[in-house]
Amino acid sequence: MVKSVIRGLSPHVAVIDVAHGVPAHDIRAGSLALVRAVQYLVPGVVLAVVDPGVGTNRRAVAVEVGEGEAVFVGPDNGLLAPAVSMVGGASRAVALTAPTYHQPAPGPTFAGRDVFAPVAAHLCNGVDLASLGEELDPATLRPGLLPLPRQEDGWLLAEVLWVDRFGNAQLNVGPEEVTAFGERLALRCKDQLRTGRRCGAYAELGPGEIGVLVDSYGLLALSMDQASAADQLGLRAGDEVAIGEAS
Repeated sequence: MVKSVIRGLSPHVAVIDVAHGVPAHDIRAGSLALVRAVQYLVPGVVLAVVDPGVGTNRRAVAVEVGEGEAVFVGPDNGLLAPAVSMVGGASRAVALTAPTYHQPAPGPTFAGRDVFAPVAAHLCNGVDLASLGEELDPATLRPGLLPLPRQEDGWLLAEVLWVDRFGNAQLNVGPEEVTAFGERLALRCKDQLRTGRRCGAYAELGPGEIGVLVDSYGLLALSMDQASAADQLGLRAGDEVAIGEAS
């Protein structure tokens, strides 16, 4: 329905799907999916909806970046913030308060269809951001809530950002943050203490061996060769992993 609304208002627009597998209500997972993709997206309108506050007083917004090169459309709940920051920050922002650019809504709980999709289509048709509603100070937009690693008693405390369908567990840690620990790393996951080895490819790992490699987004991931590291270690998104020097 969302795509059909866009097609009806702006038939010349090409719609590129980025992700539809975000867990229900998981704003952080949605923001991670968006921030991973944003540097590869062509300039245009980016529509993102993970919106557990739909129908409340949470703001619906359109956020311009790059002095008009792209516009992000979605709820102001932290979903858009990391991606907006990644591409240089907001140059303008508005609350979507002009009903002229919305679809008639039989109820308030499908803003993706009734608000965000038509607004995205009108932007593609050349409607200026200022026509869509009340201007906002970009500094008032809700920030994202992505975790940072921290040092504690000689350990680097990381968090699992996501687990992909192959069982690779991406951490919120860059490769430079573990250089001092050497090639072999101690991994403390829940009640387990395992050893991981820095590697450059899955196929470098032996059977049952845990690898620590730089994934396609430039972050460290716990991986295995043709097996699920997440299953082996009992990990899911949000879990803590402590990284240290292997003895």
